[in-house]
Amino acid sequence: MKVSDEYLTTQLTRHKIVPVIALEKASQAGPLAEALVAGGLPVAEVTFRTAAAAESIRIMADRGDLLVGAGTVLTTQQVDQAREAGATFLVSPGFNPKVVKHAQQVGLPIFPGVATPTDIEQALEHGLTVVKFFPAEAFGGLKTLKAIAAPYGQMKFIPTGGIGPENVKTYLAFNKILACGGSWMVQPSLYVTGDFSPVEKAVREAVTLVQS
Repeated sequence: MKVSDEYLTTQLTRHKIVPVIALEKASQAGPLAEALVAGGLPVAEVTFRTAAAAESIRIMADRGDLLVGAGTVLTTQQVDQAREAGATFLVSPGFNPKVVKHAQQVGLPIFPGVATPTDIEQALEHGLTVVKFFPAEAFGGLKTLKAIAAPYGQMKFIPTGGIGPENVKTYLAFNKILACGGSWMVQPSLYVTGDFSPVEKAVREAVTLVQS
């Protein structure tokens, strides 16, 4: 499903959280997607940290009711794999100009990771207006983000790394934050038995938290 940048940013702003998912088995993708949708959060960033990533993205994207992105995109080959699998957007941990340019060439929105003003200026140079701030808490959290974001009024951020129910609302209160990436509601420990109802419950609680 190809979407416009405007639609994508509108949806991320609306939902406020991007669940960051690492699946060991593609067979888990269907039930996990169902839990996300049933819990009221039809967004997923499936990371290329496992061999099951591309097939998991395909399974989730084929539903048609889920905004599915590919995360931990490190190479142009992974950009192509994500696109072929049906990913709607890409996320990378750092700023790799080659990867960003290739994503733009194939028409996929990409949110590369930044941690410094230099990174942000590279993003601006490539015409980007939304980036990932990563790893958020390890780099000083919201205090650091506010400091480095100050000179760049046009840039919006998706902080990820160390964000959970205890601090997500504090992040979201900053007007330059589009949404927050987090994995607490999709931890593998929640579905280790094969029962995905704890994921749906955790997703509902996360949605209630950020929308309150």
